[in-house]
Amino acid sequence: MKGLRRPLGLAAAVACVALLLPSCASAGPGSAPSSPRLGAVTPVPPDGEVTATGTVLDAGGDVQLCLDAVAESYPPQCSGIPLEGWTWEGVDGAESSGETTWGAYAVQGTYDGETFTVTQPPTMLALYDPVRPEDPTGGKPGSGDDATLTAIQDELPERLGASYLGSAPQDGWLWVDVVWDDGSWQAAADAEYGTDIVVIRSALAEIAG
Repeated sequence: MKGLRRPLGLAAAVACVALLLPSCASAGPGSAPSSPRLGAVTPVPPDGEVTATGTVLDAGGDVQLCLDAVAESYPPQCSGIPLEGWTWEGVDGAESSGETTWGAYAVQGTYDGETFTVTQPPTMLALYDPVRPEDPTGGKPGSGDDATLTAIQDELPERLGASYLGSAPQDGWLWVDVVWDDGSWQAAADAEYGTDIVVIRSALAEIAG
């Protein structure tokens, strides 16, 4: 939390020097706390309902919403987020093979940071007409060179973990797709790399109230 800090007492200052604590280096008067690195903060789950598009894969009752690439096998395979409240009853566009059923849909529901809970009937993706999001770059090229963007890209899977869906460099920007971001990761990326390098895109979209 930003703001003024109490000055350290003599005993605390001596203890800091003796133990060589990194935090002591920023505890002096006039210093400001460093910004969190990308991946070191956790986005706050959305308050209301969200929408998402992807492949619903039901493997023997284990239902997932896959938001990124799906392996071209038969039946297909993918790794997604747990999907609760799902039923195939009355849902068109599904295929089945053995104990696996799948289909591409737009879904609506709530997300608690780990699980997506369906609250409305899904729409077949072939019939879904999404609202086109605004271009956060305003059409302007970014300032990242190939080496910089590649170096950042290589770090992302480890730093963002299971929330990382993929990334691609384009026009000086690194476009990064994640399951959900409330703005925390975008702010961290801007602070760490600059405001004209990385764009964080959330696969889950809040429903305007």
